Amino acid sequence: MPQLEAYKKELDYSYAPGLYPSRVCIEKRPDLARRLLLSKEASGEGVDTLIRLAEEKRVRVEYADNVLKKLGKEIGKENIYAACVFEKPRDEPGESRNHIMLVNPSDAGNVGTIMRSMAGFGFRDLRIITPAADCFHPNTVRASMGAVFHLRVSLSHEFTGTSDCRSYYPFMLIDGAATLSSVEEAAEPYTLIFGNEGAGLPQTFANIGTPLIIEQSRDIDSLNLSVAASVAMYHFSLLKE
Repeated sequence: MPQLEAYKKELDYSYAPGLYPSRVCIEKRPDLARRLLLSKEASGEGVDTLIRLAEEKRVRVEYADNVLKKLGKEIGKENIYAACVFEKPRDEPGESRNHIMLVNPSDAGNVGTIMRSMAGFGFRDLRIITPAADCFHPNTVRASMGAVFHLRVSLSHEFTGTSDCRSYYPFMLIDGAATLSSVEEAAEPYTLIFGNEGAGLPQTFANIGTPLIIEQSRDIDSLNLSVAASVAMYHFSLLKE
């Protein structure tokens, strides 16, 4: 087996640090799982379950304390007892499904948290417009708690335009935007679009679909990106019922 390297965006693989993210990777995407790395200090029922799962899915198990220590330093977390090495997927969101689109997100934690909310509220297709935070960085995978392995994630260098068969909802703090609570139905498939943490969406998105704003008190200027996206996904998930 080739020697593992410290994570770099250019690599075709990444790491899912932690027992639970590793388990989700092997369970949901065994086709991507290359190796399960364990610390010799790892023990307990959770570890035993993870090893059995890896053996069942024919994922190689090896003890690699040095690699795990280096990974821990890289992501700012001590005592990583497990990490799954996975091949970065090359997915393409389906045109018939609802999408979440993130335009130039810059924070890996926000991207990972949004992935986790997507899995929680039944969204499976994520398109990220670059430049953006690395969606497969170990910190992003960790923030998602393995939810990235429930999703189909694609990257695009630019937003290439709208489709007549899809509804678009850009979330923007602009005059004339409809309130989220006023949306009582949504024609599927649709795309919920969110901008950069600081700059938001470019003004050009005001002419795309139906701009929306989330009602809030005047005590804050805006919601955190991951919070806003989660609130929006929760609301739209209720429209299906």
